[in-house]
Amino acid sequence: MAVRASRLKRVLGAVTATTLLAFVAACGGGDSDASASGGDVTLEFAQWWGAELPAGEFDKIISDFTAQNPNIKIKLLSAPYASTKQQLVTGAASKTLPDVVGLDGAWVSDFAKQGAITDLSKLMTDANYDSSQLASQVQLKGKTYMIPVVNFIYPLFVNKDLLAKAGVAKTPTTRSEFLDAAKKISATGGDVKGWALPLDTAVPNGVQNDVMSWLWASGGSMLADGKPALQTPAVKSTVEFVKSLNDANVIAPGSLTMKEQDKVEKFTQGQVGMMIDSLAHINLIKKNKPDLKFEVAAIPAEDGYTGKRGIPYASWGIGISNSTKHKAEAWKFVSYLMSQQTNSKLSTIANGFPGNKTSEPDFSTSDPMFKTAFDIYKEGTVANEFVGLPKSEDLMRSFDEQLQLVLTGKSSVDDALAKAQENWSSVIE
Repeated sequence: MAVRASRLKRVLGAVTATTLLAFVAACGGGDSDASASGGDVTLEFAQWWGAELPAGEFDKIISDFTAQNPNIKIKLLSAPYASTKQQLVTGAASKTLPDVVGLDGAWVSDFAKQGAITDLSKLMTDANYDSSQLASQVQLKGKTYMIPVVNFIYPLFVNKDLLAKAGVAKTPTTRSEFLDAAKKISATGGDVKGWALPLDTAVPNGVQNDVMSWLWASGGSMLADGKPALQTPAVKSTVEFVKSLNDANVIAPGSLTMKEQDKVEKFTQGQVGMMIDSLAHINLIKKNKPDLKFEVAAIPAEDGYTGKRGIPYASWGIGISNSTKHKAEAWKFVSYLMSQQTNSKLSTIANGFPGNKTSEPDFSTSDPMFKTAFDIYKEGTVANEFVGLPKSEDLMRSFDEQLQLVLTGKSSVDDALAKAQENWSSVIE
């Protein structure tokens, strides 16, 4: 579940060998000698956030913390997402993580099993911290290992002009309305299709964002008591719905090798009427196509469903190294980032939603669609069951492979789900 494009896409730019060596050299904890002698403590904080925020904004937030806590210094280790992931995976295996680490939910299970990240529940208890203010926590066996600091949701994007041209009066709110709208958009001619579905197995996050999102939108689950539950009526209905879209020929061509950025490009160029995508792409789309008229909405639910809509999300998560000698100071820094004022400020500049339930972004200077999306966020419930699962990307890939067999007529839905269930059960203990 990666932040792509400006936020969720995760900038995948190159990092020089010098930068990488500096990152590796820095990993391994802060200044333990200073702490032991009662002097200043330096916490190393590795993350990709600074690379995705407006220049200087993250530094201001860090400076405010050090001004309030002059005995704690923060050394930022900022790099693009891909490079940060590479270095943290290496550091987790060797128990040399920096004191504080930015986390993707997909890494948590493996890092925790390696003993690389610490139990935050104990630190919260020791600090008498009120955890009820947190919007969510990523837990394993009842222990918190990651706290989502900023959340980035994936709503439905709709091209209003294409909808109007197709004679569709309103944005779809149910699966049947979505299928009908997709058919009518596809019938307008040219190379326009109703929906885009990226299923490239090299980057299989389409399973999370574009497939399972239909399940979660209707209150469904792919797990039962933490174990795979892929042969349920809810999951089968979801796959059959995706198959019905494919059978109706309303999905943009090339989906089996399509990546998320390809989907966004097609929507931006008016070749796709609807897509499920990162909220962070609003500004990117408007920058590249200022005249495109579009809106965001909740993902359509199964016909007749009246409960809360689940909406997929990705997070800037945070954790603390198990090997740091400064856990108390590290927690003080984490709690600062999760405080009402700081969390509001950080979520505002990130164009995301706060991890503190009492915080609210400032929409006064942002696009009105962010406020619309925030209302969707508050009315529904964030849902991403891949967060915290072991080898979550491999799970997505194995499901992707089975789904592709269904869409190409080489497997039945039942057989594909049985095989996926078998694959997942070999990974999730």
